[in-house]
Amino acid sequence: MSAMDAEGWVLAGGRSLRMGRNKAKVELAGVPLLERMLGKLSKIGLRARIAGMREPVEGIAAEVVSDLHPDCGPLSGLETALSRSETPLVMMLGVDLPLIETGFLMWMLGRAQVTGAAATIPRVLGQPQPLCAVYHRELLGGITRALDSGDYKTMTAVENAATEARLDLFEVERIAVTGVWDSAFSAHCQFMNCNTREDVATATALLAGTPML
Repeated sequence: MSAMDAEGWVLAGGRSLRMGRNKAKVELAGVPLLERMLGKLSKIGLRARIAGMREPVEGIAAEVVSDLHPDCGPLSGLETALSRSETPLVMMLGVDLPLIETGFLMWMLGRAQVTGAAATIPRVLGQPQPLCAVYHRELLGGITRALDSGDYKTMTAVENAATEARLDLFEVERIAVTGVWDSAFSAHCQFMNCNTREDVATATALLAGTPML
């Protein structure tokens, strides 16, 4: 498989209540979060689209697709991506993960292509990170059923949708120490969500001496 067997999608349909403004527009070192996340997907060779967005972000030309189940959380964005994908695999990225490194994303995509798992989901400090993961289109039916039933918990829905298919949950810290991808930050830092202005300030400080997308 190659990058042509996968698409990249950024989840940008959240309400951004803790940030107090649309997170997609928030700038980190002068670059909007949405632009950063789309750039990461493009850098690893994926077509990059946006699942749900409440208002336009200036300078963003990527296609925006409205969620089929609006206001139902990240799971609705996953449904949108899987339903519109033209490839078997979909890499999902939350719009608020600006420290995720492209070397890791490329490695994770390669893992998903080799294993054929229904979902390839990293765990950091033992916690699954479903908003930075690779999903197979075969999960769509189960994801839609979960949304229709009012079950909006992403991990629960993915686990139920997989039925007999294999899920691949891997420990990022354990693999990172082998050096299979170059990393400027610890796994914990890479997966830091920018949910508040304080988070953005922290991420800005971390990026100060480390140019990256």
